[in-house]
Amino acid sequence: MNSLTRRTVLQAAAVGPIVLASAAETATSASDSAMGNAAAFAFQHAPVPLPFDAKALRGISEKLIRSHWENNYVGASKALNTVRGRLVQALGDANTPPYVYTGLKREQAIRTGSVVLHEFYFGNLGGDGKAPAILRTKISESFGSYDRWESEFRKIGAGLGGGSGWVVLGYNEHLQLLENYWLADHSTHPAFTKPVLVMDMYEHAYQMDYGAAAAKYIDAFFANIQWDAVASRLKA
Repeated sequence: MNSLTRRTVLQAAAVGPIVLASAAETATSASDSAMGNAAAFAFQHAPVPLPFDAKALRGISEKLIRSHWENNYVGASKALNTVRGRLVQALGDANTPPYVYTGLKREQAIRTGSVVLHEFYFGNLGGDGKAPAILRTKISESFGSYDRWESEFRKIGAGLGGGSGWVVLGYNEHLQLLENYWLADHSTHPAFTKPVLVMDMYEHAYQMDYGAAAAKYIDAFFANIQWDAVASRLKA
């Protein structure tokens, strides 16, 4: 092999790994870009404004409802967006341990539940609390009577008083059944169930107005239910 041929071979050998590394980086960059543009990774939640006048609720102060919206709901929205960004970074790093990634997915589930349940909660407030006859009949079909439904819903709420959780009247699409559910936290929603009426029983929903008197908050909640929203959810 002459010196020219030897030089050519050595140059090719030196350049080859650089070309391969560059190609790999380009492929990784393209993959990261595609992932970043995919809805499951790129979605950023925008908080929904309160659908009612915060001053107009009966028995729930403007100060409490605004604090609840700004600190708990908007806070959950911001946290969810942060977690989504961290998930993109973690998935793009081949060295991310699975237990670290699943920890982020757990946080995503919790923040998603908080955002969605809060939106349903605020969405079913701002009414006069008077259930129309057609809805009372619909609820009675599942519970035997409207009063029996309300009694159970309130009892679940009272059981959560002083702690945390949600009470949800939901329609289970799989069982085709309308029933009340106890939720321990933001991530324990029953499978394949559409929320119809949601009551927040975390202390931040009432402590500012009622201290530990959760029963008084439950009364105030019922006095402000927006039954038109409940009706639209049942129809959807």
